[in-house]
Amino acid sequence: MAEQTFSYPTGLTKRERYEAFLKDFAPFIEGEEDTISTLANTAAALREAFGFFWVGFYLVKEPEWLHLGPFQGSVACTRIKRGRGVCGTAWAEERTLVVPDVDAFPGHIACSSLSRSEIVVPMFKDGTVIGVLDIDSDQLNAFDAEDQSALEQLVGLL
Repeated sequence: MAEQTFSYPTGLTKRERYEAFLKDFAPFIEGEEDTISTLANTAAALREAFGFFWVGFYLVKEPEWLHLGPFQGSVACTRIKRGRGVCGTAWAEERTLVVPDVDAFPGHIACSSLSRSEIVVPMFKDGTVIGVLDIDSDQLNAFDAEDQSALEQLVGLL
């Protein structure tokens, strides 16, 4: 595989950055069959391209538990119960959650006290949630509908 960088000029809008990222990322993962490798590179590429505070995956390994998968950032929670915290709730409700202030989210699990806002996007296979993409910011209100749309497209590529 050829070396790939996911650095973009600072003058791009968020939408332009996501468009460039999705265009570059799709061929980067094309044909890769190892899930862990793909998720690890996805976390690294997202952090490189967007400077996210924390980005990673939690994978369904048991009927009631998400387990920490590949990530970029500080040490994280290892397991999250279905329906608990932002990740567990996104899994249980099978929908993307955009949380502008994690301290205001009932039952938020504080893996890092520096996390201020979060977006969690469920990953589906054959109509079943198999994991979630979890991205945290150290800023309030860091995520919006534009992030949601682009990250849902990204998860669709995975």
